[in-house]
Amino acid sequence: MAFASAFLVGGLLITGCSRGGPEAPAAEKKAPESAEEDAGPQVSRDAKGNVIITISDEAQGNMGLLVKKPEVAQVSPEVKGFGRVLDPTTLVSLINEFATARAAYIASSNELARARTLSGQGNASERALQTAQATALRDELAMQSAHDKLALSWGRAIADQADLPGISQSLTALQLLLLRVDLPMGQPLTNQPAGARLLTLSGQSLDTELIGPAPNVDPQVQGRGYLLLLKSNPAQLAPGEAVTGYLKIPGEPLKGVVIPREAVVRTEGAGWVYVHTGGGEAFMRVKIPLEHPTEAGWLVTESVSPNDYVVVTAAQQLLSIEQKGQGGE
Repeated sequence: MAFASAFLVGGLLITGCSRGGPEAPAAEKKAPESAEEDAGPQVSRDAKGNVIITISDEAQGNMGLLVKKPEVAQVSPEVKGFGRVLDPTTLVSLINEFATARAAYIASSNELARARTLSGQGNASERALQTAQATALRDELAMQSAHDKLALSWGRAIADQADLPGISQSLTALQLLLLRVDLPMGQPLTNQPAGARLLTLSGQSLDTELIGPAPNVDPQVQGRGYLLLLKSNPAQLAPGEAVTGYLKIPGEPLKGVVIPREAVVRTEGAGWVYVHTGGGEAFMRVKIPLEHPTEAGWLVTESVSPNDYVVVTAAQQLLSIEQKGQGGE
């Protein structure tokens, strides 16, 4: 019995030690976690209220963060407007109507010339000649009416195009797109724009041909409208799709730096970039205007200089770190 009691007491002691053993290492494991938190990214604000993110070189490498000086560039002065891809149904119908009337007039005018020749030779009656003249005049008026209808609806710049049947076929196949861009109300242009380009909703910049002023005013926008022709459709735009238009106007070119699109983050209703502050591990969020898109990105004329180092990779991760540091605001 004494031996059994001693064995039981010893077993309890061993069991207690085995239960208490893992608890001490568990407490030791918390220390590295708190150390990592202390060494993690820090979010703060400077005296001007700018957001500053401080992140170690090691963490930057793990994120794949890269910085780069922006390239210097310039673009022609532009005026910004908003528009859409137009439905070509009505235009195609009017073009076909004009083409039909023109074909009828060509046939009747040839018949009139033949009747005059025969009448001069004494081989056609005066009545036949008068009938041919009346038919040719009727067809001419019908052709002129169809052309005027086309010009009033879509502008004389379109109505006077040389290859209207070819344009009609390309519009039907969506190989050629007609667009309208309206300027804001109260922003008239003193000179005719020299050209135009588009920015799609996906951010793609496309050069277009400026046809001329629109024949009417949009009742909702109440600004001056312009018609544009897109001769290829790499962005697969469809009728009704919204676009942003930039009309090129005479003047001194705009000079600035090009910010790559992947460097831009959007928050608080604006565009921002992270700029290296020169402190080694600190980056500041800087607001930039997104007014002049280019093929390589956005032309920025303020806030960022050619000597700044801009975060071009992992900018969105920095924004996530900032929002997390501020409680997800």
